[in-house]
Amino acid sequence: MDIIKSIEHEQMKNKIPALKVGDTVKVHQRIKEGNRERIQVFEGIIIKKQGGGVNATFTVRRVAYGVGVEKTFLIHSPMVEKVELVRVGKARRAKLYYLRDRLGKSAKTKEAIGARIEDKEITIKEDIVEAPVAEEVANEEVAAVETVETPVEEVAAPVAEAPATEEAAPAVEAEAPVAEEVKEEKAEETTDAE
Repeated sequence: MDIIKSIEHEQMKNKIPALKVGDTVKVHQRIKEGNRERIQVFEGIIIKKQGGGVNATFTVRRVAYGVGVEKTFLIHSPMVEKVELVRVGKARRAKLYYLRDRLGKSAKTKEAIGARIEDKEITIKEDIVEAPVAEEVANEEVAAVETVETPVEEVAAPVAEAPATEEAAPAVEAEAPVAEEVKEEKAEETTDAE
């Protein structure tokens, strides 16, 4: 992998919100004032999305006190805490620049009827740490299956001879040596792997 791409890949978020042009969203942004840090919410319509990779941005427009305000956010920025979907808009264009010339209710997009408001996320990169853990669990399950099979064979013979009260005691004794056998098998596997 290229050095620049590997550095960019480290900076990207694992999951990003599924954004569409025309949706009304609330963007929770971290703002630093002196030594204090707070979260400010900016609600508006997404008028454009552009770029790709770590440089992907989206622009949100709102009208505040009769003045149109547009803010551009980096999707992978650590300053963007989260993006909430408020309303699903119906847009047939990639860029909604025509909303800049409109006033009042006409400056909004139509709502997609019957659309569910769900905060969907797109997974960009998955955690690599989880994959080895799954393999270890699979190995433990295989060992557990082996321990279950061995005691059943040993207990089956004494069942006919011993009464029901003494049946539980040999089963416990039979399970302890099986665990030691499994540990020995694991030790052999590790020596074979080396």
